[in-house]
Amino acid sequence: MANRDFYETLDVERGAGADEIKKAYRKLAMKYHPDRNPGDAAAEQKFKEANEAYDVLKDDQKRAAYDRFGHAAFEGGGGPGQGGGARGFDFASGFADIFDEMFGDFGATGGGAGRGGGRRRAARGSDLRYNMAVSLEDAYRGKQARIRVPTSIGCESCKGTGAEGAAAPVNCATCDGSGRVRATQGFFTIERTCPNCHGSGQVIEKACKDCNGAGRRHHEKTLDVTIPAGVEDGTRIRLSGEGEAGMRGAPPGDLYIFLNVKPHRIFHREGADIHCRVPIPMTTAALGGSIEVPTVGGGRARVTIPEGTQTGRQFRLKGKGMPVLRTTQHGDMYIEAVVETPVNLSRKQKEMLADFVKADGGKRSNSPESEGFFAKVKELWDDLRD
Repeated sequence: MANRDFYETLDVERGAGADEIKKAYRKLAMKYHPDRNPGDAAAEQKFKEANEAYDVLKDDQKRAAYDRFGHAAFEGGGGPGQGGGARGFDFASGFADIFDEMFGDFGATGGGAGRGGGRRRAARGSDLRYNMAVSLEDAYRGKQARIRVPTSIGCESCKGTGAEGAAAPVNCATCDGSGRVRATQGFFTIERTCPNCHGSGQVIEKACKDCNGAGRRHHEKTLDVTIPAGVEDGTRIRLSGEGEAGMRGAPPGDLYIFLNVKPHRIFHREGADIHCRVPIPMTTAALGGSIEVPTVGGGRARVTIPEGTQTGRQFRLKGKGMPVLRTTQHGDMYIEAVVETPVNLSRKQKEMLADFVKADGGKRSNSPESEGFFAKVKELWDDLRD
């Protein structure tokens, strides 16, 4: 019987690229794999043909020889499975990556031992995430919080073994305790995870009624959590072993608490520093004085305002900011002055302000920033006229 063209076998054009060839092979291998078609001789034959075609076309040198001489390029160098020519398969290096991608825990060899070897441990429990919102004050002081987390815990009835009466597991009869089984398909052997024990090598004879053999059950756990002083938005706290219980006595996962520091109505945080915009009466800004401001720690601080203070001027209160996480240091607090223009003036107040303007003679000598700005404007207009 004449050999079928390798390109035709994989249903690709002769100019197809490596990625296209690999994709076509994966599609056929998935479709005709013996584990998916038990007892189907035709499917097994197509699977072998796809393997032969891919073994040649994936290799640049073999492909070049095939394109020039066809199947004759590989005749006399050893038959299928004999290690010579194009049909001497090295599944451990050539096909293992594709089998792993398609079928998960597969190993394939040219009739030798599998790559996996050894039984698989029971799966560790899943990690859990809990989102918690805290106020800026809580982030400043730290706090103790009580949370309720839906999770899985070890079954008390079977002590996490999954077996009734906490009986010890026995070796799996399908794989004889190795956790893996082999199936010979013509000239090669495929090794895969045991479908009966899922790779653990052991099974329970009688499942626990309370957990149906899982060794764990759903439960809402109550935990006390310490929020340290100085936490920032996005801080992650790890509680080891407080995640889901593992299957059949396997170690539990961890619980990760992600903190969200809520915005504050007065303070704005930048790292360990606190910023606060404080309105200053026009008279206090002009004549000087002092104001009292709140601090994030709940206290008060007095700030001296020098005469002639302008909007935007900042005053630093050293050490009045947020604590730096897990240190004894504190950031600073910055007070930004916002000079407030008076509104709803009485008639007398308006007259007093008018007298103030007259006393200056319209020179703006009391407003240096304004005087400097309009001096520049005058220069600009003069330049335009010239």
